[in-house]
Amino acid sequence: MHSSSLFESVFNHAPIGNYLLSPTPEAIVLAVNDAFLAASGRTREEMVGVSLFTTFPADPDDPTDDSETVLRASLMRAVASGKPDSLPTIRYPIPVTQADGSVRFEERFWNAISTPLFDADGRILCVSHSTSDITEQVRAAAALRESEKRFRALTDAAADVVYTMSPDWSEMHQLDGRGFLKDTSNSDESWLDDYIPFEERARVRQAIDTARRNKAVFELEHKVLRADGSCGWTLSRAVPMLGADGEIYEWIGAANDVSERREAEEKLRQADRHKDEFLAMLAHELRNPLAPLGAAAELLQMGTPDAARVRHTSQIIGRQVLHMTHLIDDLLDVSRVTNGLVSLDKAPADLNRILAEAVEQVTPLMRARGHDFSCAFAPGTVMVHGDSKRLVQVVANILNNAAKYTPEGGAVSLTAQADAREIGITVADNGIGMAPQLAARAFDLFAQAERSPDRSSGGLGLGLALVRSLVELHGGSVSCDSAGEGQGSRFIVRLPRLPAEQGQPQPQPGGEGREDAGQAGAAPDAAAALRIMVVDDNVDAASMLAMLLEIEGHEVAVEHHPHPALARAREAAPDVFLLDIGLPDMDGTELAQRLRAQPETAHSLLVAITGYGQDSDRAVAMAAGFDHYLVKPIDTAKLDHILADAVR
Repeated sequence: MHSSSLFESVFNHAPIGNYLLSPTPEAIVLAVNDAFLAASGRTREEMVGVSLFTTFPADPDDPTDDSETVLRASLMRAVASGKPDSLPTIRYPIPVTQADGSVRFEERFWNAISTPLFDADGRILCVSHSTSDITEQVRAAAALRESEKRFRALTDAAADVVYTMSPDWSEMHQLDGRGFLKDTSNSDESWLDDYIPFEERARVRQAIDTARRNKAVFELEHKVLRADGSCGWTLSRAVPMLGADGEIYEWIGAANDVSERREAEEKLRQADRHKDEFLAMLAHELRNPLAPLGAAAELLQMGTPDAARVRHTSQIIGRQVLHMTHLIDDLLDVSRVTNGLVSLDKAPADLNRILAEAVEQVTPLMRARGHDFSCAFAPGTVMVHGDSKRLVQVVANILNNAAKYTPEGGAVSLTAQADAREIGITVADNGIGMAPQLAARAFDLFAQAERSPDRSSGGLGLGLALVRSLVELHGGSVSCDSAGEGQGSRFIVRLPRLPAEQGQPQPQPGGEGREDAGQAGAAPDAAAALRIMVVDDNVDAASMLAMLLEIEGHEVAVEHHPHPALARAREAAPDVFLLDIGLPDMDGTELAQRLRAQPETAHSLLVAITGYGQDSDRAVAMAAGFDHYLVKPIDTAKLDHILADAVR
């Protein structure tokens, strides 16, 4: 084959793009091979004899396109030096003609080298310009950089610690360089010693060995040494990276700090245990009064007991019913207060009068247990802005608590001090004391000290939870401390002080007790007979109430369903209705509304007698037309007052 034909064949079929340019600033294309034509989308007719910069003009819409300037400078350097000049990477937009005739510039990237070719006399004949289209490589590299940038942003934004492990887990590299783990960059120990507490290492190592053996994901929740020096918990998960030979060449993992979640779960478990203990204790406390009540019922069924035995039995029943009422009221009270459903009747009040009322309430218990009970009130007039009844309850609850947990013959003291801004009330005893862990949660709901099987201290253990809620509602605080078991306890209540000149004390509680207790004063004389209808679906409760009212001289009708009660009331309108709220088919509030709507009973006295004791229940009942609201078991003295008022 002729040498010129051989050169042309090699030139045209070379795998990389190549064209020959004139060694002049115009860079006229003298020849171009097939590889370049294929890469550029041009024909020989479009390129040969035309300036390279005419065939491939700069993008007029891109002021940053300096590809023509860069390429022209490279060509001139090659011509001037007579040596090859390289352009490692050049961005060269290629004009592409669209179907509608418009031109679109497509961004492309090239590697290029310009080599001068000489004749026998050493003159430059032309410049050989060889190119390689590396657009895909450049785009891949850019995509990789963007991916790495995103990965870095992800690891920086995440709370997780991202890491890699060597195939055998002997070396660890923390990719994000920060996080909740301790800094071990200067440690000579292994990562297992750096991060894992000693007691966890065997379990972690076993999980690692299992994951390596099975070439499976490693996932384990375990203890870890944190950056702040504490021992926390982490959920660590690592994925094995497998090579072409199926072997692990690296592990990529992330460790998430789950310490707060573990702590929350533990608190929930503790609360659940405390709840179960409380329910068991509640069942015990409620069964205790049921035993004498049951025995009293059996005794009254045995023939005709003498009057003294009947009186003694009725006294037992009354005491046990009162005890059960107090237990249930404690539950409702703490629920209302801790859920923010109680409203305080605040007014200026004398602290020493509040303390005196609380002392009066607990003195019988102190005497019964033979305690040395001492009091030291604040000198002068000390005023507080609060609900006197609730503050008496606070102090009485703390004193009762001290009395119950101080053995007979022990000492309990109450002292009050005040400065210009704050009042301090301290109750101290030399009783059973508390372990530190109990002192820390003494005011928590369901928290109680260990009790003996006989439950001699009694109560539901809700008093201190109620104390904290009420004190905080008054803008104060309460704390407790103890030197340990058997070394007594001390409770301190702090309240904001109100300057004496800002108000006069409100009337102090006069023995009303709870909201459903009887009114102060002696019971009324027997009232004149009233026509009373009792409506209650509890047959026994309705019968007993009717018997009590009949003994007092009233004419009583009993119904167990609301519809017969409405019909009977139209025939002979009673003076007073005693209505249960939880009735079948129609509740007591609707029945009250219908009675108010009937002309025959529109002006009758309506009294709710119900087991629902929440303030919201009372409000709904009064809005429905009730005149009075009594919670079961009803205070018969208060009912007598209501009936006496009805007669008057």
